[in-house]
Amino acid sequence: MDSDLPDSQTQSPDTQNLTTPNLETLACPTDPLSDQFGSLNDLSHELASLQDLATRGSWRSVVDKVSRARSLSLLQKPHDHLTYLSYNVLALTKLRRFAEASAELDSLEDLDSSHYQYESYPTVYPNRVGSMVPFSLRWLNALIPIKLGNRQEGLDRLYFLLDFVRTKLKEKENAGNLSVSVKMWKKREVFVMNSIIGLHLNNKEFSVCLSLIKELLKRDSKDPILLSKLGYIQMQIGDLDGARSSFNRVEGLMVVGKESNMSLNEVQFQNLVNRNKALVYMVGKDYVSAVREYEECIERDNGDILALNNKALCLMYLRDLSDSIKVLESALERVPTVALDETVVVNLCSMYELAYVNHSDTKRTLSNWIARVAPDDFDSSCTRI
Repeated sequence: MDSDLPDSQTQSPDTQNLTTPNLETLACPTDPLSDQFGSLNDLSHELASLQDLATRGSWRSVVDKVSRARSLSLLQKPHDHLTYLSYNVLALTKLRRFAEASAELDSLEDLDSSHYQYESYPTVYPNRVGSMVPFSLRWLNALIPIKLGNRQEGLDRLYFLLDFVRTKLKEKENAGNLSVSVKMWKKREVFVMNSIIGLHLNNKEFSVCLSLIKELLKRDSKDPILLSKLGYIQMQIGDLDGARSSFNRVEGLMVVGKESNMSLNEVQFQNLVNRNKALVYMVGKDYVSAVREYEECIERDNGDILALNNKALCLMYLRDLSDSIKVLESALERVPTVALDETVVVNLCSMYELAYVNHSDTKRTLSNWIARVAPDDFDSSCTRI
């Protein structure tokens, strides 16, 4: 957004980078194990403990646990090795140790090799067929080249992964599989598509993004998140009327009723509508109206970090630096697990630089607090000390 304030390198989280897959998918192979397992530990060695560490952002501990399991030869079955390798690659990626993550992936054969098929080990996996490769490992295989600066290779792998997912989805549908399996593969398709869209969006390849989103909307024209993303991209290319139309469609879905979309609860849906309205106001530099929309979001959900961040930006554009700083500091104090986001911290530090002569001391205090409470993968360099 344009502003009369000096360039403070503020960022808005409305444009997201490639997202991380749900941790549940790490333990889930390409073809899920049967429902006979009652716990994560039934799926793989001490998997519940490993997933708990990952959920808490204790990525160094994940790396240590994987190393220990390997050194003590605790991983007995082929799929145990793949599951632990998946967590290790994710942890190394989170810690920005991309070369090590790449080396782990390079240690594997082709992911579609018979070496990673259950039927190749009939005594270990009787009456079980399909791939034991976790879906997230395939996704990480596409992500790592991007992190190493090989964007085109990563993009090619993502498109290859999309074809793979669609082939599996078609197989499940043709075989009349349980709806839960079909639904899972549909979610994976949307996840990979969103990863691809995010990559093109970061490179300002808007026409490709529009094409991909419209392709998804042909299958589900009532997805409010997709429609909102469409509106956001339309705003990026200057099609404000198109954006308003897309946002109005989202609001219309809310009026129709909650049955229109099961992925958002009522509060999430209402906040999405308010945030869409606020973005239109921000483009028109009507920051007062935008703040009002964001305040409605925060009143419903005081952990809506998008609303909190963008409300603070609007206040900054209105030259109310004191209140903009209070908004973000309060969020960090109240909901640190949600608000401790690198974009939020970058914006807060930019506000410090504009507001205080001794901003280095203030940022150092913030940095010390972050060091105590942040997960292992938080990039403390975002404070720019």
